Amino acid sequence: MFKLSQRSFQRLAGVDEALQETVKLAIQKSKIDFGVICGMRNLKEQEALVAKGASKTMKSKHLEGKAVDLMAYIDGRASWELNLYDEIADAMKEASKETEVDLRWGACWTTNSLRESDLSCDALMMQYVDIRRSQGRRPFIDAPHFELT
Repeated sequence: MFKLSQRSFQRLAGVDEALQETVKLAIQKSKIDFGVICGMRNLKEQEALVAKGASKTMKSKHLEGKAVDLMAYIDGRASWELNLYDEIADAMKEASKETEVDLRWGACWTTNSLRESDLSCDALMMQYVDIRRSQGRRPFIDAPHFELT
């Protein structure tokens, strides 16, 4: 079983309490170790992320404390492998059922509540990708991102 680091707890400061509880429960359920890399952001941080294309909006829920970004760790090393993030999303989905929190995952923007879906998070991501492609649009996959809806 995994646990959050002190740094992750510090990064949860100011984040909505229900979202904090969901993250804390998810780490206990997760098959993949993860940490919190971002919770609250200030306006200057958000502007910088939008300027470099790492974020698409100035209306980020990070500014309100209603979003977190999580980083997968394999053998103590950070990893961006997409398949790890759908495992983390499954843990967040399971935790959200217990905390009764509606979450949107940054790899399936068209799903407003992970906990209400019967599909795996991998299937939800593929569904989102298919929807975007059918619209002639590129999907924006932000797999570390989770936000309250």
